[in-house]
Amino acid sequence: MFDETRRLQSPGGADLAWHHQEATGDARGILLISHGLAEHSRRYRPFAEYMAAEGYHVYAHDHRGHGETIAADAPLGRFAQSDGAQRVLEDVFAIRNMAAERHPALPVILFGHSMGGLIALNAAFEDIGRFDALAVWNSNFHPGPAGRAAQAILFMERWLKGSDVPSQILPRLTFEAWGRSIAGARTPFDWLSHDEVKVARYIDDPLCGFACSVSLWIDVFALTFSGPKRALSVTGGRDLPVHLAGGGQDPATFGGRSVFDLANHLKKAGFSNISTRIYEEMRHETLNEIDRNTAMVEFAAWCGSVSGRFAAKTGRL
Repeated sequence: MFDETRRLQSPGGADLAWHHQEATGDARGILLISHGLAEHSRRYRPFAEYMAAEGYHVYAHDHRGHGETIAADAPLGRFAQSDGAQRVLEDVFAIRNMAAERHPALPVILFGHSMGGLIALNAAFEDIGRFDALAVWNSNFHPGPAGRAAQAILFMERWLKGSDVPSQILPRLTFEAWGRSIAGARTPFDWLSHDEVKVARYIDDPLCGFACSVSLWIDVFALTFSGPKRALSVTGGRDLPVHLAGGGQDPATFGGRSVFDLANHLKKAGFSNISTRIYEEMRHETLNEIDRNTAMVEFAAWCGSVSGRFAAKTGRL
């Protein structure tokens, strides 16, 4: 069951904590979940249970510096002492390989939310053959000049204070600014969702909302800017099914505009199988919004098309 914490040693030295929900009935595929910044994989239990009931073996792990994953160079709030962006991708590959070995001959769908979407897209495009479909929700790959300015600020913080201390400035430019953008907000985290219960649980969770180190923020921006470049350099595989989703009231993606920016970039890069969905009344955490069931139903339908495509391609109809 999903609540059970299991362990996998990553080639990069992390003791990865992962959770699994077995598919109900005949399995249609494998779904890998990549969670967001300053949260953890257990929060995806309802989504995992729903998708398992739709016929998908679901796997979700805690990234380095998050949740229950343990690594000597990755305390809470840091990917790694060095090469953190690449190591977090290697962890995704380790989970993917384990899942594919446990359930051979099934399509592997990689899903990422927010920071998890940054990781997922970079992982998928580093080796286009590893995954059969990609879903990126609530991610911003186009922060523009403000993103470059944030990088400069982070490099200055690293020079002045080191990389292993919490950034003092980036939370003000991101979480705090997004919180202030919500009119009539009850809490600083209302930008996540309209669902008051879900927001309260996030605030009360000791593994959510923690201070992120300068190095982690640097790695996040490295993934942000490398993702579109990887898309341009992909050799083959541009018919990969890609599902992009966002919230029309999400300040982290400029009300979903960043989602359209990514869709347009991928189309210009030659990707031909892209679906885009903006939920106009939703904020940042689509899967924790009041109307989340609509999003899950539509996502399951998209996954069904992926499974059907895979079956036709492999002759397993």
